[in-house]
Amino acid sequence: MGMKEQLESLNELTINFGEGGMMIVNIILAFVMFGVALGIKTSTFKEVFKKPKSVIVGVLMQWIGLPAVTFAVALALNHWITPMVALGMILVACCPGGNISNFISSLSKGNTELSVSMTAITTAFAPIVTPFNFWLWGTLYSHFVSVHSDIPVLVIPFLPMLEQILLLLGVPIVCGLLFAKYFPNATKRITKPAQVLSVLLFIGMVIVSFSQNFQIIVDNIFYIFFIVLLHNACALGTGYFGGKLFRLPEKDYRSLTIEVGIQNSGLGLIMLFNPAIFPPEIWHGHYGGMLIVTAWWGIWHIVAGLTVAYLFRRKPLAE
Repeated sequence: MGMKEQLESLNELTINFGEGGMMIVNIILAFVMFGVALGIKTSTFKEVFKKPKSVIVGVLMQWIGLPAVTFAVALALNHWITPMVALGMILVACCPGGNISNFISSLSKGNTELSVSMTAITTAFAPIVTPFNFWLWGTLYSHFVSVHSDIPVLVIPFLPMLEQILLLLGVPIVCGLLFAKYFPNATKRITKPAQVLSVLLFIGMVIVSFSQNFQIIVDNIFYIFFIVLLHNACALGTGYFGGKLFRLPEKDYRSLTIEVGIQNSGLGLIMLFNPAIFPPEIWHGHYGGMLIVTAWWGIWHIVAGLTVAYLFRRKPLAE
């Protein structure tokens, strides 16, 4: 059996939380985004305008560069991967930067302030940028592949997705920003515990959700490992060469490498769990490829990020 045929079996992977379970998933998502927003200071946005070049380049690499590179990689791999695996790659590329990127950026002796600024901006605008980018690049991919294959064009509903994500992400992000602004002392005390708890809740939810599909995951993990390895390497390369191309200081392009290579794939996974964002009647319940790619990204990008940080630390910063 070829690689593409094997990956087709991921279409059998199903996640069904039920009505009560979905309410818990939505609460976890709101809690996660509230915890992320607690770490965003409104003063960060003011600092951006003082030295805007690196932040602008970084955000462009995150919002345009990575989705475009991912689109190209997905097309190049078209003969070996399924459309759902490709759309999983695109979904990850459309997510904002992950919070752990700030920690890994500091390990890399990069510009931590730049990393924090990029995470803040991409997270704050995620309720709008993530659904728009996924609709844009996902629709382009679907149309392009359908011209060269026998698969039907997949219609990605932009406005319903935007409405749901604005509600599920926008409200907790705004609440988190306002809480951090008006209750700074309380924010300092609860930020780290909230972020740790959200990660633990998320991991628990992933284990429970995938436990019934263990054999399907085992059968495909070899291929998924190399697909995510390649995709993540392209993401890291987008940040690295993007920074080099625009002649940013070494400290800055180190942070860009990490920031673009570490995606908040957990957000993408929780979105996939939500039938209001990815309705089964539109997707026919066959987005197991998206689920497993997004879930494995959440593990692999930490390993890859720490490896790159180790390599950066061994090389002294240019004077």
